[in-house]
Amino acid sequence: MRILYDSKQLQFKDPFGTLTPGQECTINIHIPTSVRTTAVSCLFQYEDGGYAKTVPLTFHSQFGAYDIYRGSFTLEQCALYFYFFHIITETGSFRLFKQGDDTNMEAGDLWQLSCVPADFTTPDWAKGATIYQVFPDRFRKAGSCDLTGKLEPYTVHEDWYEEVHWQPTREGKVLNNDFYGGNFRGIAEKMDYIASLGITILYLNPISKSFSSHRYDTGDYKTPDPMLGTEEDFTAMCEAAHSHGIRVILDGVYSHTGSNSLYFDKERTFGGKGAYCDSNSPYRSWYQFYSYPDSYKSWWNFDTLPTVNKMDPAFVEYIITGEDSVVAHWLKLGADGFRLDVADELPGEFLKLLKDRIRSIRPDALLIGEVWEDASCKIAYGKRTRYFVDGVLDSCMNYPFRTAILNFMKDRDDGSGLRGAVMTIVENYPPQVVCCNMNLLGTHDTARILTALVDDFDGSREEKAKRHLSRNQLDTATERLLMASFLQYTLPGAASLYYGDEAMMEGYKDPFNRRTYPWGRENPMLLSHFRRLGWLRKSYAALRSGDIRFFHAGDQRIGYSRTADGKTLKIYVNRSADDWDIPSGKLLLGHNLHTVAPTWLTLAPMGWCLVEE
Repeated sequence: MRILYDSKQLQFKDPFGTLTPGQECTINIHIPTSVRTTAVSCLFQYEDGGYAKTVPLTFHSQFGAYDIYRGSFTLEQCALYFYFFHIITETGSFRLFKQGDDTNMEAGDLWQLSCVPADFTTPDWAKGATIYQVFPDRFRKAGSCDLTGKLEPYTVHEDWYEEVHWQPTREGKVLNNDFYGGNFRGIAEKMDYIASLGITILYLNPISKSFSSHRYDTGDYKTPDPMLGTEEDFTAMCEAAHSHGIRVILDGVYSHTGSNSLYFDKERTFGGKGAYCDSNSPYRSWYQFYSYPDSYKSWWNFDTLPTVNKMDPAFVEYIITGEDSVVAHWLKLGADGFRLDVADELPGEFLKLLKDRIRSIRPDALLIGEVWEDASCKIAYGKRTRYFVDGVLDSCMNYPFRTAILNFMKDRDDGSGLRGAVMTIVENYPPQVVCCNMNLLGTHDTARILTALVDDFDGSREEKAKRHLSRNQLDTATERLLMASFLQYTLPGAASLYYGDEAMMEGYKDPFNRRTYPWGRENPMLLSHFRRLGWLRKSYAALRSGDIRFFHAGDQRIGYSRTADGKTLKIYVNRSADDWDIPSGKLLLGHNLHTVAPTWLTLAPMGWCLVEE
C-alpha cells in the first residue's frame, strides 16, 4: 500500500491551486495504518531552497486501512513555494516526495504552490476569449499605401499567391524583405469574416515601421509601417473591431530593436543620429557595445537585432513611463493591450512598470507573455521568473497545451499525459490567468497545425519549399485537426486561431507558415467547423470560465466536464480503434457518432462530441 497524496484533488488539498496571502489551506495525507506513524509535518521552501515554514499535521481519522493526518496553514508572502512531507514512525523517519500524481519515499520532485496577490485581476473580456492571430502583411490587401519612408531594399509580390521568398542572398543572409501588401484597411474590410468565427480578440504581429516582413526588427516604435497604412488607418481598424465586440492587442517587442532603426541607425537611414553612428546619441545608453561601434550585444547573435538595456532609464521612459511612451501611444490610438515578445528576456521590474502603466491608461488592458514552458516556475537566464506571484502577466501563450494535444493526436500519449499537462497548468496558474491563457495550435513560430499533425520533416528550406502534404496525409491531417481543435476550444483558456488554419493552410516553419490567406480557396467544411466552435464558446459560459474535471484519460480516450453557473457540459474524445459507448445528453456538437439507445451514444474511432447534461 502506498501513501496517498494528490495536490490536484480536493480530498487532499483544499482549496485547489494557488493561494492568496492569509488564505487558509487544508492538507490531508493518507498513510497506511501499517506504517505506525507517530508524527507528520509538511515542510515549505522558498524557490531558492531556503526554509519557509513547517506545518504540523495531526491524526484526524481512520478510513479503511489508512490513517488520515490533517493540517491547516496560511502563507503571508507572495512567492513561489515548494514542499514535501516528513514522516516519523515507531521505527524511524523518512521524507515523502512527488512522483507524477503519486508519492515516493526519499526520491522524486517537490510539490509546488504559488501565493499570488489578492488584488491580482485579469480583464473580464479576455476570460474564455477566442483569439484570431494575424500576420499583417499576409492577411488581406485593400487598395494601396503610400510607401514613402518604407525601409529599403524591399520587393512586393505582384501575385498574392506567389511563394514566399525563402532563398538566402549570395552572402547567405535571409532578409525576409518580400511583401504582399497586407494592410490595416484589408483587415478592417474583413472584420465581418473575423467576427463570423466567434472571435473576440484580434492579435496582430508587429506593425511598427521595420525593414522585414515579420517586423520584429523595429525601426520606429511609434510609426506604423507605411505598407500597413497610417495611424488613422490603424485607428479605423480598431474602431471596426470594437464595433464587432472585438478587442485588439499588439506585439510588444522590447528586448531588441532593428540595426536599421531610428535608435541604432547602422545603415544611416535615419540621419545618422542613432547609437551606432553617434556616440553622443540620445539612444546610446540603450545598447551595450563591446568595442564601439562594430561589436555589440545582439539578440541570439543576429547583428541586425541589437539588444537593448531594458532598465536603462532613457529606454524605460521611451517605452513605458513617458507622456507619449510607446505603450501609451498605441493604447490611445485604439489598442487594448499587448503580447510581449520573448517575455522571459524582460526583467521583472520592467514588466511591473509596464503593467502598471498600461492599467493606468486603460484599467482593463491585457498583457500576454510569450512563454513556451510552464510560466509559473520557469527559470530564465539563471533566475526564477515571477510572472504570477508579482501579478504582472494576465495570460501566457500556452504551448504546453499544444504539445500535449499533438502528442495525443500523434499516438505518443494514451490520454493520461494530456490530462496531466492540462491539470498541471490549471493547478500552477492562478485561476484568473488560466481562463485568459492563449491556447494555441499554430503560430508564426510553429509549423502550420495541419502539417504538424502528420509530418515532422525538418530538412532544408529548399526541400520544405517543394514538399506538400499528399492526398492521404491531407485527409488524415484534416480528421486530426477536427479533433485537436475540438480539444483546444473546450479546454480552459482562450482559444487562439492562427489566420488561415481554418482555411486548411499547410506549411513548415518560417517562412512557409506565413503564406498569404487563400481568399476564395478556403475549405468550406473546416471553415464551418471553426465557426461552430467559436459560436459554442460564445454561447456557453462553461466553455469560457467553467471548472474542469477529467473523468476518463487513458486507452486513447479522453472525457472531461466543464461546469459553470450550475450547467455542466461533457466532452468525449475517442482516438482509439474501437467504438466507445457513452451516456447521452443534449448533443451540442459531434463527429463520427450515432445513437444506440435513448440514453446512450456510440463514438466511432476518431469520434468526439459535446453534450449538455
